Amino acid sequence: MSKERGQKVIAQNRKARHNYAILDTYEAGIALMGTEVKSLRLGRASLVDAFATVDDGEVWLRNLHIPEYVLGTWTNHTPRRTRKLLLHRGEIERLIGKTREGGLSLVPLSLYFKDGKVKVELALGKGKKEYDKRQSLAKRDAEREISRAHGRAMKGRY
Repeated sequence: MSKERGQKVIAQNRKARHNYAILDTYEAGIALMGTEVKSLRLGRASLVDAFATVDDGEVWLRNLHIPEYVLGTWTNHTPRRTRKLLLHRGEIERLIGKTREGGLSLVPLSLYFKDGKVKVELALGKGKKEYDKRQSLAKRDAEREISRAHGRAMKGRY
């Protein structure tokens, strides 16, 4: 059996980049059961309501939805159980300090396979206000218009 190489994205949380200003990102492993991994290999997961917390010096991922494995038996997992994240001690200490600072949250951005192991990209983010969201949307639209105008100018069509 050949060893897996590369990176395969399972799920992404696109609203997280819209709702939070991302300050820092971390890559963490997840402690999973066998049926959870099998369900993830089928590409079934949802990060919509997921968030991470730091409790007693450990980081936990909550509300990650991994549906039950279809071919599983009585050993199947519960879909929204709390899962432990695997990080280095220094990273955990840094996260504890940053989250206690106030106003910062731990939000999962994506869930993926990396060399056969399940990883989660965890972001330290500050929640955006409504006007910040509108401002970032307007900025994105303006940049899109600028690039279109630049493309038309390069082709000779003003």
